[in-house]
Order: sequence, then structure tokens, then C-alpha cells
Amino acid sequence: MFRGLWGSQEQQPHEASSQQSWYSPSIMSSSTSSRPATPASSSASPRPPSSHVPPAEAAGTIASLKDKSVDELRKLLSDKDAYQQFLNSLEQVKIQTNLKDELAKENRQLAEENLQKEPRMMELRNQCRIIRTTELATANEKLNELEKQKEEMLKMNSPASLSRGFKNL
Repeated sequence: MFRGLWGSQEQQPHEASSQQSWYSPSIMSSSTSSRPATPASSSASPRPPSSHVPPAEAAGTIASLKDKSVDELRKLLSDKDAYQQFLNSLEQVKIQTNLKDELAKENRQLAEENLQKEPRMMELRNQCRIIRTTELATANEKLNELEKQKEEMLKMNSPASLSRGFKNL
């Protein structure tokens, strides 16, 4: 019955055609392994590696599946809404959903705080720009003044000026 999911060869031929599954063909295809197909062993598009599921969590999921009748299990395979409802009822999924919601809420709060700080940041940028412009203007004035002094000193100490000074002595 769940040959594609768990690789079991016990599926009856009439069960595969009795209900159309919403799973992708790569999941529902036959396999001789007891594990789902991996990118290395499948021609289907690569999927990200799954994380390890602790045995206690896997046992809880398996126990909830064992409590279901064959018809309920078939419905999980063929009815996407039923599958989604079952998936959302699992404790680990609830925990992950709550964690995702908490992280989204925290992220939203941080984003709002950042947006509130934006006017102050703009003000500080403008102040920095003004300070930089003022300091640059001051440095340019100082540079021009020093260049004038250099030119005057070069004129006073030029060979022509020095020779005139020696001639006047």
C-alpha cells in the first residue's frame, strides 16, 4: 500500500490504480529499498537532505499512523487536504509552526524598530556630511595657505633671489 513511501513490495496491483495520489511520481514509484529515493539513486530533481528525526518523534508519528484504518491511510495518500490536516496535527509540526510564528513576530518587531531608527540615522548622516564638508573646506584653506607660504619661500630662496642678495652685499 505504501510502497513508494517505505519501499514495501506488498502493494496490491489494484490499490495503485484505485485512487489517484497527489504525491509526485518519484515518491509513488516502486523501490527495492526501505528508504525513499535520494538524489543519488533517483533521476528525479534533487531534494535538500532531510534532517535526522529522533526515534521518539518518529515513533510518535508511526503510532499515529498505526491507529488509522486502511481507508484513512489511503485518504492521506490521495487527499492533499487530509494529509495537510494530519501533518499539522503532529506535535513536531506544531512546535515548528509555533517557532516559525515566534521568529516571524520577532523579525517584524526588529524591522519596526529599525524603521523607527531611520529618521535618526538620516539626521546623523546629514550631520556627518556637514562636518565632513566643513572639515574639508578648513583643510583646503589650510592647504592653500601653506602652498602660498611655500611659493613665497621658494621665491625668496630661488637661485636668482639669492644671487641678487649676494650682489647687494
